[in-house]
Amino acid sequence: MINRVLIRIKAVQMIYAFYQGGNRDLAKAEKEFFYSLEKSYELYHYLLQLILAVTVYAGQRIDAASNKYLPSEEEKNPNRRFVDNAFAAQLADNNSLNHYINNSGISWGNQEAFVKSIYEIIVAEDFYHDYMDEPESTYEADKEIWRKIFKRIILRSETLIDVLEEQSIYWNDDIDIVVTFVIKSIKRFSFENGADQELLPMFKDETDHQFASDLFRGTILHEEQYRALIDDAIKNWELDRLALMDLLILQVALAEIVEIKDIPVNVTLNEYIDIAKVYSTQKSSTFVNGILDQVVTVLRAQNKLFKA
Repeated sequence: MINRVLIRIKAVQMIYAFYQGGNRDLAKAEKEFFYSLEKSYELYHYLLQLILAVTVYAGQRIDAASNKYLPSEEEKNPNRRFVDNAFAAQLADNNSLNHYINNSGISWGNQEAFVKSIYEIIVAEDFYHDYMDEPESTYEADKEIWRKIFKRIILRSETLIDVLEEQSIYWNDDIDIVVTFVIKSIKRFSFENGADQELLPMFKDETDHQFASDLFRGTILHEEQYRALIDDAIKNWELDRLALMDLLILQVALAEIVEIKDIPVNVTLNEYIDIAKVYSTQKSSTFVNGILDQVVTVLRAQNKLFKA
């Protein structure tokens, strides 16, 4: 689940924190870096658990309405399609999710107001009413309603961002990427797999874990080398006048270009240009692109770069 896009973003964030902090302990910083990745994986499970919390709340609403004094015919005979959603029921029984929840202690139990607000937004949507009015229930439709909820509601919820920021500083910038992982997981679910349906692993394989370690350590250990390359590429602009974030984005990008042999240069350039657009100034992406292009040209001319 922790793909290389997220690894790069976390590396830039945690290296920024490393240079801003007073403690230059590399081992401690690397441990903090991997902890931030673990927190992203926790958020993945937390958002899957949100499906269960909303479903339970919806059931409570139905039960409360049917048990009130003089319920209407609709309240006595409610449409239970959303509450009885087969995908949500399968997820509630999922062995991997329940194991993670039991060991981590994550819960939406203290976020009743948010769960209620999300449910009320859901039931006001046209796609919800279309789902509830379908003549037959299908497992694929039960998955699709939740895919739409995450794509059209959860991903756009500013309230969710506030809720997550209150709980973990590591979740501040994760929501967009992690929601895509949740949507991918929903798509992968198969009714035949029952409670044994696999969730996404933290790392696809050991190479991504090694990529994270090499990128983080290489950026810091070879700081002088990469900053010298940046300094040489900057004409009429002193290195110490650079925005710190621009400098660190360049430094991390060069660590990837020089040390990670299996990633083409153009892929690295595109990834860090995108990071600069989000995490630095308005003009940073053009600046980062220009400097990296100059450094790559120099390294190739000196026969110090052998990759596509």
